[in-house]
Formats: sequence, structure tokens, C-alpha cells
Amino acid sequence: MKIGRLRNSSFDFWTLVTVFGYLTVFVLLIFPLFNIFKASFISNETGRLSLSNYREFFSKVYYTRTIMNSLFVSFGGTIGALLFGIPLAFFTSRFKIRGKTVLATFAVLSLLSPPFIGAYSWIMMMGNNGFLRNFLMTLGINLPTIFGPGGIILVYTLQYYPFVFLLTSGALTAVDRSLEEAAENMGANSVTRFFRVTLPLVLPSVSAGGLMAFMMSLANFGTPMIIGRNFHVLPTMAYNLFTSEVGENPGLASTVSILLILVSTLVIFFQRYASSRRKYSSNMLNKQEVKSLHGIANLAAHLVSYLIVFISTLPLAVVVIFSFRKTKGPVFQPGFGLQSYQKILHDVPVAITNSLVFSITAVIFIVIVGTLLGFVMSRKKNLPARLLDPLLMIPYIIPGTVLGIGFIVAFNGKPLYLAGTATIIIMSYFIRRLPYSIRSSASILQQIDPSLEEAGINLGSPPGRTFRKVTLPLMIPGIISGAIMSWVTAVNELSSSIVLYVGKTMTMPVRIYLSVLDGLFGTASALATILLVCTGLALFIVNKFLGVGKETIAG
Repeated sequence: MKIGRLRNSSFDFWTLVTVFGYLTVFVLLIFPLFNIFKASFISNETGRLSLSNYREFFSKVYYTRTIMNSLFVSFGGTIGALLFGIPLAFFTSRFKIRGKTVLATFAVLSLLSPPFIGAYSWIMMMGNNGFLRNFLMTLGINLPTIFGPGGIILVYTLQYYPFVFLLTSGALTAVDRSLEEAAENMGANSVTRFFRVTLPLVLPSVSAGGLMAFMMSLANFGTPMIIGRNFHVLPTMAYNLFTSEVGENPGLASTVSILLILVSTLVIFFQRYASSRRKYSSNMLNKQEVKSLHGIANLAAHLVSYLIVFISTLPLAVVVIFSFRKTKGPVFQPGFGLQSYQKILHDVPVAITNSLVFSITAVIFIVIVGTLLGFVMSRKKNLPARLLDPLLMIPYIIPGTVLGIGFIVAFNGKPLYLAGTATIIIMSYFIRRLPYSIRSSASILQQIDPSLEEAGINLGSPPGRTFRKVTLPLMIPGIISGAIMSWVTAVNELSSSIVLYVGKTMTMPVRIYLSVLDGLFGTASALATILLVCTGLALFIVNKFLGVGKETIAG
């Protein structure tokens, strides 16, 4: 009887957690998105339900072109990510590459750094007066500037190829070696074996990495805003329309937001449909061995691996170097100095403080809620838990700009007036990064035998105490990994912050973005370097003490 009561109390507690999960989804996702959906059908002229916003959008080429623009640069960035990520994954997972751990660390650092930092770095290198472009011109090589769709695709490629690299490298190590050996015995050369045997086996992981690269490219706001010039995509169009509709119903901005969500959802369904069409599996009886290469093949593998990581890390190095350049106002001077750091410590300390306070506060809530919901996702197999799981993954497909607009529409009046407050920014960080903690916690729980918890309960320990004393300590590595990755991505958040901030709630990414627009590259470089150092230290901690959790970074 006692054990029965304990099991009932356990059910009651985790039912409460499940209910709280549904409440979180409703308040921070469904409610804002519903308000966007509703606003898209309200006419700005009459204030009544109407299709006027959709008619206006689809009747003007200026608007409809943004859909094709978004798809073009997103697919371009995805193809580039595949071309960079697959070779790097293959070489580092199958062959002995010196410094492969360093390569992986720098690859992930380029992934976790803010995308707009890479865009801004390429302006300094390949802008109208970029130092690399000017140097190549002295050699008679006249390259186009970075501005426009080509530059956007380049930045997307270098930013998001680590998604493909991380997922593909893990899958390549799990391929049964006997399948490739059988193909070799039948006369297939190395190239044929790769494309006919190896690649099909890892196709689900490759497509998952490509999907994440596409989704991140589609939702990216900072890069096309900085180097797109007149090349508009859906996130930048939504932002521009929203800022022009302040004080009115954001009908057109909401319409663009709904279309952006629709495109994201269709791409996800298409990827899952394509992946389910053909199934590849192996029995893992013969595990892969890391081989040593010799001669030209060894040199080529090292050269390709290091070149890929060097090109993706180069923008980060440029930012750091230029942060120490002497400046006079917005103009760089010969030599090095600390003027940019002195300026930011004097002029924008509030932005630094806000970024740290907002992100740390959000992560505290993320860890608590994510750990509990991760337990529900992993241990509870009932219908409510199974339905809650995909709902909590919605932030993966909702661009930050869209969520920011949704928060403004939803919380800009009674009963909750939160526009312009720190609370609304913390809420956006929380819901956008919550999946990192949930996935990390659920993943670590898969390695913990449930019989340990059952034994504690059967010995008379209350379920709450069993969770605290037995399960929670074993979950610590996954919890910390998810917390650090949540914090890194939150402190670098721009797309939702740019919509939600006011003067007193400005964050470092927003300040960097505005500094780039104002031509204050020294200030932008110094702030970006601080962000990169924070990101690098957090990544070092995960690598050194916990190991990089692919499930945390790549979903």
C-alpha cells in the first residue's frame, strides 16, 4: 500500500511537470503565434478580418521576391555546408589527422559564434575597401565585393557546415566496415564505395545536418541585413515591415512571419519524407578502424581538413585583430591600441551587463525546467508526454524575428504589458533555448538504467528524493552541457533581441549590429571579441570536462 501511494505521488508530481510544460508551450509559443496569425488577417485600414494583407503581399513582386530570395540563399548555404562538412567529417573520422580535436573545436566555435560577426568580418576583408580585396587587386585579381546573395551564401556555408560535420562524423564511425570491405572485394574503388555504400548509410545524418543548416540559414537575420544591401529575405522583410508598422496592427509583418513559418514547416516535412523513403542500416558487427594515410593522400587529407577550418575561422581571427587596431573615431589608424576597448567600457557597459544578466537568468530557468521536462520526455511514455515532445521542439523551426514579433503582439497590452522590459527578452531566450536543455537531459537519461530509480522507490525512498539523490547526480554532465550551450546561444542572440529591445535593454549583439551599420568597426570588433572569448571559454569547458555533446549542439 505504501509503495502504491508513492507511485501515485510520483505520477502526480510528473503529471504536474507535464501540465507545466503544456502551459509553457501555450503561453510562450501558441499564444504569440496565434496572435501573429490573427494579425495577418486583420486589415490595417478597417481593423476587420480580411485577406488584404495576403493580397497585398502576393500582388507585389517586391514582396514575393523575398520568398525566392530566402530559398535561394538557404539552399545555396546548405549545399556549401554539405560540400564543406562531409569531406571534413570523412577525413577526421576515418583517418589519422593530426590535431583533429583542435579542428573540431574551432569548427564548433565558428558554429556557435554569432553569424553576423562572420558577415561583418567579410566586409572588412572583401567589402568595397576590404584589405583582402585590395591586396588581390594589386595582383591583378578583381573580385566582386561581399555584398549580395553570393556573400550571404558564403557566410552561411562557413557558419553552418559544422552541423553537417558533427552529425556525419558520428554516423561514419558507426558504419559496419564489412559492408565497405564487401564492396571493395567486388572491385569497387574508393570513390565508388563512398558514393554507393558509405554515403547512403549515413544519409539520414547528412540530411539532418543539411536540414539544420537550411533552417538556420532561412531564419538568419543579421547576415542578410548587414551584407544583403537591397537583397531582401523573409526575416529582414518581416523586420522592416514591423518597424514601419509600429503603432498600427503589424498586419504585413505578421503575414511575412506566417509565410516564413510555413516555408520552414514544409521543408521539415519534405526532409522527413525523403529520409523515410529509403532505409539504410548495418549490424555494427565490424567497427570502423582509423587508418593512417601516407604520401600524397595523407597530405591531401590534412590540407583539405585544415583549409576548411582555416577559412571558417578566418573571420573570427580578423575580428580579434581589428579590435586591437588603433582608431580615430570610425577610422582605423596604423598600429595597435586599446582605444576600442576603452570606448566600449566607457560608452556601452550597459549592453555588456544586460547580455550577461539576461542570458544567465534565462539559463537558470532553462536548466530547472529543461531537466524536469527532459525526464518526462525520456521516462514517461504516456500520450501527453509523447504529444508534448514535438511541441517543445517548435522553437527549432520558429525564426527569432518571428518569435520577437509574436511576443510584441501578444504582450503589448492587457493582461500582460511586457514590451520594452527585460522580462520579455529573458522569456524569448528561455523558450528559444529550452530545447537544448531538454534534449541534453533526455539524452543523458538514456544512458541511466531506470532500474536504479525503481530500486530506490522500492526501498522506501520517496520519488522526489530518489530523483534528487539518484537520478539528478547522474544527469549532471548532460545538464551542464545543455546549460552551457543554452547560455552560449542566448548571449549571442540577435534576431529576437533586435525586435524586443529598447534603449535600456540593449544587448551586446544588438550593439554590435548597430555599430556595424554606423561604421564603428572598432567598437563592433571589441564587443565581438568579448563575445567570442565567452563562447570559446564555454566551449573549452564542455570539451575539457564533459566532451562536446552533439545532441546538445545539433539538436
